[in-house]
Amino acid sequence: MAKMKGAIVVNTERCKGCELCAVACPLDLIRLADKMVNRRGYRYVEQVNSDACTGCTSCAIVCPDGCITVYRKKVE
Repeated sequence: MAKMKGAIVVNTERCKGCELCAVACPLDLIRLADKMVNRRGYRYVEQVNSDACTGCTSCAIVCPDGCITVYRKKVE
């Protein structure tokens, strides 16, 4: 059985830092950026361990502003 690997891309300019995606991530791989803010002054989320992401899409599903795109691929 092939294992899934995932990666997320966050549209940082749309992100308002609500952290719903971080709460939804079952592997705790998303957090608010420490000191970085977007042009509107919001701290945005970032993926902290891309190697562990399985591409489950939980983060993208709960994002109220549609800021997250999830990419998945099979790893042999």
